[in-house]
Parts: sequence; structure tokens; C-alpha cells
Amino acid sequence: MPKHEFGIMQNVPKSEERFDSYEPQKYNCICVDDDFIEPIMMDLQNIDCYWHTLQREEKGLAYYGVTLIPPKSIDAFIKVLSSQNKDDYISLISLAKQAKEHCKYIIHFGI
Repeated sequence: MPKHEFGIMQNVPKSEERFDSYEPQKYNCICVDDDFIEPIMMDLQNIDCYWHTLQREEKGLAYYGVTLIPPKSIDAFIKVLSSQNKDDYISLISLAKQAKEHCKYIIHFGI
């Protein structure tokens, strides 16, 4: 079963920094089955994110790559997850709330 991994970045990414390596252990990531991410991909397309670097502004998650979700987009991210009314999103919502509370970026590693 394909999985997506989400973690909290302890340091603000630098503008010239690239995130191309698969390093979920570095960010204490949690796993979310693709069965729960794929159905909400369209809803996530309105969220401002970065793909692999702060120099590449995009919308939504990089399904097969690395996404950086900035603190300013976390409320919208939580709103999409909460609208699903499924217990399967509780751990991801909790991670997002923790990132928001500490004004941290979320890193996402796609499938």
C-alpha cells in the first residue's frame, strides 16, 4: 500500500535549499495511507505550497515528490482534513496543529 509521510521541519527552509532526498526519519514523519490522501488531492489544490524548494511555488501536494507546507497554509490544510470527518486524519490534524502552534513548516514525502 503506497504511503505519504508528513513531518514538522524544525528549521525554516532556506531559499536556496533543495529537498530532493527521501528522509522521513529526519523529521519524525507519520505515515498516511494513499487511500486517505488520493481522495482529497483536488481539495488540497487550493493550498499554497512549495515543491522541493522555496523557489518553486505551487498549489497542493507534490504527489510523487516533496512538498513544503508553509505556516500560512496550515489552517487551510487542517480545514480540508477536518472536513472529511474521518478518524483516519486525526494524527495528521494533530501534527498540523502542532506545526501551526510553533509556526513551523510541514514537509510531505509523496508516494
